[in-house]
Amino acid sequence: MDCTLTVFTPTYNRANTLQNGYQALCRQTLKDFVWLIIDDGSTDNTKELVESWQKEDSGFDIIYKYKENGGLASGYNAAIEIADTELCVCVDSDDYLTDNAVKLIVDFWNKHRDEGFAGIVGLDCTPDGKVIGDLLPEQKSINLIDLAVGKYNINNGDRKNVVRTDLYKSVAPMKEFPGERDFNPHYLHLKISMEYDFLVLNEKLCYVDYQTDGMTTTVFKQYLRSPKSFRETRLLDMSFKNAPFKYLVKKTIHYISSCILSGEPCVSASPHKVLTVLLYPVGAAFTLYLKKSGREHL
Repeated sequence: MDCTLTVFTPTYNRANTLQNGYQALCRQTLKDFVWLIIDDGSTDNTKELVESWQKEDSGFDIIYKYKENGGLASGYNAAIEIADTELCVCVDSDDYLTDNAVKLIVDFWNKHRDEGFAGIVGLDCTPDGKVIGDLLPEQKSINLIDLAVGKYNINNGDRKNVVRTDLYKSVAPMKEFPGERDFNPHYLHLKISMEYDFLVLNEKLCYVDYQTDGMTTTVFKQYLRSPKSFRETRLLDMSFKNAPFKYLVKKTIHYISSCILSGEPCVSASPHKVLTVLLYPVGAAFTLYLKKSGREHL
């Protein structure tokens, strides 16, 4: 069945929350999608649960791919390699789409599709329906880097990025650092945004249900567990043209800390060497703070 959209879900031991995602997909008012589940080495009953859904008459195809545990970025890599639809959207294993999300996405894309746009950026909301962050600016398209650096002076919050599959493939795979599992896949969206804008859709597309062991709530541990991954992200952050100085200072401090934690080159690899030298003592102090705070959260 030819579909417009791949909904992909990297998951690890989340059989207890995947049910919400499946039921939400069954409720979609348009079934122009395939669900791709990337099982990142689960040891619970995820496989058996998905196999039971594959036998049901849900109105959409379910593809299941098992892989060794490697973290969220490796899940993205696997999904992007497999996907063959025009668009892709990631729905985390503890999140679920609004009932009309697929129809909103497909109808909006069919109306405004253009090779000059990377896809669509829409809204995430809490399970009670409250939008996370502020509404997007009322304009046809926006650059995700402009959002990241604070150009619009809004509370950015979480967003739902629907991406052209060909562009995902052009920037994937993400690097995978042995022993690290916390490389944020938003890195891919920012890479794409260096050349493309995203169409703005101020509609709720996904309910986000933060888990106590999720990426958002374990940031201190992530800094300590995956310093090379964070260093790579900070290098990208520091390369953005016309980024405000305050933003650059913050990212440079984080970059220095990641270099110290990872033992990777710092000043020589920095795109802003003078600023890196000047801020090195601050980055070193921040590293001590992270070690103390991170261990308190372990």
